[in-house]
Amino acid sequence: MGDEKLISAYIPMSETAYYILLSLLDRRHGYAIMQHVEEITKGRIRLGAGTLYGTLGKMEKGGLTTVAAEEEKRKIYEITPLGRAVLMAEIVRIRELYESSRGVELTCAERRGWPVGLLQENPL
Repeated sequence: MGDEKLISAYIPMSETAYYILLSLLDRRHGYAIMQHVEEITKGRIRLGAGTLYGTLGKMEKGGLTTVAAEEEKRKIYEITPLGRAVLMAEIVRIRELYESSRGVELTCAERRGWPVGLLQENPL
């Protein structure tokens, strides 16, 4: 399978997968990944151990992550070159979604009579 097909097999990805890969731009053990995801999402996403390790297992099987080392009985994970390519492709996709919606949110909200205050305070 070509690189582009392999990458597109993972796109779009779940938020969980996205934030795990994003966290693995630096090597981290499982608990550090959980902490990092919670920090960068300002507490919106709190990964449970089952979700984290289940997703890491799938990613490792798919070649997106690998166990780089073991320290004090902790596995240290890192993103692979394929994982980095998939993450970058997802960032491009998300950026395209964002760019496509710019300027539309207020128009749509106003037409439908939705409260626009939140959008004006927190624009996309």
